[in-house]
Amino acid sequence: MTFLVTGATGTVGRLVVEELLAAGQQVRALTRNPAKAGLPEGVEARHMATEPVSRSEAHVQVVAGDLARLDTLAGVFDGVEAAHLINFAGDDYTPLPDGAGLVQMAAEAGVRRVTVLGGRADGELEQALAATDIEWTLLEPVEFMSNTLRWWAHTIKMEGVIKEPFGDRLSALVHERDIAAVAATVLIEGGHGGRTLTLTGPEAIKLREKVAILGAAIGRDVEFVELTVDEARAKWRGDGMGEETIEFLVNALGDTPEVGYTVVPTVREVTGRDARSFAQWAAENADAFRV
Repeated sequence: MTFLVTGATGTVGRLVVEELLAAGQQVRALTRNPAKAGLPEGVEARHMATEPVSRSEAHVQVVAGDLARLDTLAGVFDGVEAAHLINFAGDDYTPLPDGAGLVQMAAEAGVRRVTVLGGRADGELEQALAATDIEWTLLEPVEFMSNTLRWWAHTIKMEGVIKEPFGDRLSALVHERDIAAVAATVLIEGGHGGRTLTLTGPEAIKLREKVAILGAAIGRDVEFVELTVDEARAKWRGDGMGEETIEFLVNALGDTPEVGYTVVPTVREVTGRDARSFAQWAAENADAFRV
């Protein structure tokens, strides 16, 4: 059985590849840039026309392709029984320009099972899947723990302080490896067809608690300074953010929907083990926040 992983160089996609390899599966990893595939140790990138590379009993084959350009995907679904899809294109997370066409390619190639990261019931790709015989599962993670690296690593290294609004905002943020584990389990085992799986961590924590947990993990006091909304807007403008992004953040962080801070047991129900905590994530990534 061959599993296709799209977005294979992304935060979650590369971990889906690792989870499938660890389970002894044959993987085809799709990326726009195979040279930067970030494969697990001991695995080399090869052109699709060549034989896959062995890693114990697992195999991986890296192929070049862009989900935003269906003409680059010829043969990508050939021989694939299950596929992990993302519903966005490029680094700006814009919707796929032809989600229905992508689904048609998968269906015509005989793909039987699909997971969709960032799935939404009203999306073109998701609607197209619902109209096929493919067993589809939508994965809807809440806030990624890995966003902490993007937003905080440089500031903590340089200043040792986090300045943000809404210090008491709750989030049931989820470990990226738990998202990948759920995706891999669903692809291998099935049994979740037609479902939307909300994915959270094991607890909801406040922003100021998150700062404290991270400080404890790196062995350094990290100060938290709570900004007013106007102060936050000014800071984000100074960081080069556009007004549309700024207002999105104000609304999303200031009025987090209930799903974003409600803990659900999906990770345990699907994988059979507890979701990882933010304290675990912080310990794993502590070096990235140290000078």
